[in-house]
Amino acid sequence: MHEKKLSSKLIGVDANDEHARQAVELELVDEVTSLDDAIEQSDVIVLAIPVDKLVELLPTIMDKIENQIVLDLGSTKSNAINAIKNHPKRGRYVATHPMWGTEYSGPTAAMRGAYENKAVIICNANESDADALAWVKYMYKKIGMHLLEMEAKAHDLHAAYISHISHITSFALANTVLEKEKEQQTIFELASAGFESTVRLAKSNPAMWVPIFMQNKENVLDVLKEHISQLTRFKESIEKEDNEYLLRLIEEANKIRRILN
Repeated sequence: MHEKKLSSKLIGVDANDEHARQAVELELVDEVTSLDDAIEQSDVIVLAIPVDKLVELLPTIMDKIENQIVLDLGSTKSNAINAIKNHPKRGRYVATHPMWGTEYSGPTAAMRGAYENKAVIICNANESDADALAWVKYMYKKIGMHLLEMEAKAHDLHAAYISHISHITSFALANTVLEKEKEQQTIFELASAGFESTVRLAKSNPAMWVPIFMQNKENVLDVLKEHISQLTRFKESIEKEDNEYLLRLIEEANKIRRILN
């Protein structure tokens, strides 16, 4: 935001003192203050915290603002929107989800240009004030993102299928390998780039992902049932040595190329 001249000053707030120190050292923020001081000094408040804390904190922040714009970057949207649906200043809040992230967390994980050419979803846009919505859209376009609008329930469903299941699969695969392969050195030496790319999400912060799975429980369980069903098909085709069925399963999966390429 500084580089795109969207901000004259960036004020950081963090519950972790070490992260606060690093953010200043890395020049991600100009200073770190208390939440109340930051709200008082700010025109725009950006919430990038685990979604359980977001739901707790958002009503309090809405109580304290005057006319500031408030936006969040959470991976689930329904609970946050519902937490302030009847708040008199609801219009000052814009619910967003930039579709980008890595398996790392904390200030040292920051990457320049991370959001360029990525999608950002804006949820329930009609519930936000026109000026707040316009500024948030302008900001995301300025930093290189393309915009999608979606209702919160639809967002949470699609996020479960596109993002949340990827993390569960990665966590489960890591646990499978750690359970069956007792030689850590063997894992290190034999793990190919394919395995590493598949399991990299297993390094993600549990404090972030447990609340996401719990808040999106219904959709996550739905996608898990389908995923388990697909795994069972692979298992049965191999057990029965049904080469033709296994071939069809893989060919069906290959259709993803048309979308992702």
